[in-house]
Amino acid sequence: MTNTPTYRPELLRAERERREWSKTRLIYALRQAAAEEHRTIPADETLKRNIARWENGHAYPTEYVSYLVKAYGKPAHMLGLGDPPSGTELPSVAYPATADDSVDEISRLWRADLHDSGELLSATPDLSAWQSAPFAWLVAPSGVVLPQPRERTEVGMSDVEAIRATVDMFVDMDNRFGGGHGRRALVQYLDSDVRELLNARSTEHVGRALFATVAEGTLLAAWMSYDSGHHGLAQRYFVQALRLAQTADDRRLAGSILSAMSHQATFLGRYAEAANLARAALLGTQRHGTATMSAQFHAMEARALARLGDDAGCSAALSAAMSTFDRHNPGEDPEFIGYFDEAELSAEFGHCFRDLSQAGQATSYAELCLGGTDGKYVRSDFFATMVLADSLLDRGEPEQACRAAMEALDLGRQLKSARCVAYLNEFRARLDRFDGNAAVAEFLDQAQTHRLWQHSA
Repeated sequence: MTNTPTYRPELLRAERERREWSKTRLIYALRQAAAEEHRTIPADETLKRNIARWENGHAYPTEYVSYLVKAYGKPAHMLGLGDPPSGTELPSVAYPATADDSVDEISRLWRADLHDSGELLSATPDLSAWQSAPFAWLVAPSGVVLPQPRERTEVGMSDVEAIRATVDMFVDMDNRFGGGHGRRALVQYLDSDVRELLNARSTEHVGRALFATVAEGTLLAAWMSYDSGHHGLAQRYFVQALRLAQTADDRRLAGSILSAMSHQATFLGRYAEAANLARAALLGTQRHGTATMSAQFHAMEARALARLGDDAGCSAALSAAMSTFDRHNPGEDPEFIGYFDEAELSAEFGHCFRDLSQAGQATSYAELCLGGTDGKYVRSDFFATMVLADSLLDRGEPEQACRAAMEALDLGRQLKSARCVAYLNEFRARLDRFDGNAAVAEFLDQAQTHRLWQHSA
């Protein structure tokens, strides 16, 4: 046998069996991979004998490693065909092809996040993933098979309920204190307590519920990573959450994940991609979504179009959001969209009108959404108050604007959020027009005592 650094034939065999591929199916994939390089490979009977020898450890597939890698879509070391690369290899941002691949990828991402030295936290988003992931979900066939169990443990609904309660606790923490407070604790919980359950046995009903709940937990990890400024990591979590939602056969949840991806893309200045992600959410939930969900998706499209300066397109999307929301019935909504009420819709309108330089309407809508959350959504209140401050500046009212900004800073004393800092950066830029104003000078002096302001540009 050819001398190789590492050869674990049981992994090669396990990969084929996990996919329920026959040798004939693998041969077809190998021929496709060879054809891409304009090469031919031996007859089927010869290849069948070769595959048996490879998987039994009697021969190393020296000339076929690259074809096996392409056929299975995994690096050589994960197929048992070599050592892991010596350098740090970031978890993939690709949409997993199978439910089993999804379990492998999300497990790898959790572990990498917990042990990363900084490269993953500073990774930049892959623009192509904002196109490939929604497309893969939209065209995926129905009736996704749950992953093959790898453990003897059996999951019950009590396990799912425990995960749900824990994720809800972290949701509340995120809303009150920002993504920077409990992010690593959430990932630690998912890796240590949840990962093994994804590999356990379950009934069909429990399995779908498990994957939906883990998808929500992973979506929260994405939001918290995004809120903390770890955008490449957040994108990876969003993509994995989308694939978990597909395994759960939960199109409503998947649509909300695409909407969240749109939110991040807008924040990062990728407005065309953001609008398309929101449209994909609408398209993929046409027969499954509720009026509340559709209104939120229209609002995300409007946010992106406002940033593009597309007044007509934004107005159409806002009109669709309003008319759709008028038909909403909270009793029909899934729990994860329960936050989207009249106040949240008003906040989205306020953002859009601010970005379209319609300061009067922006001020009115920003004021509408304040004061009704009883401290439950502190970060959202911070954002709305800063939109109000921006709009007041645009109206030429620096004293009132600085007063609103100071209210936001007081509100945000407990927040650890890179997004909040970004809102303050925008406000700083607008303040430049009022250099020398007494109210502005007083605000700048007082703001220096606030941690969020100290972190702004």
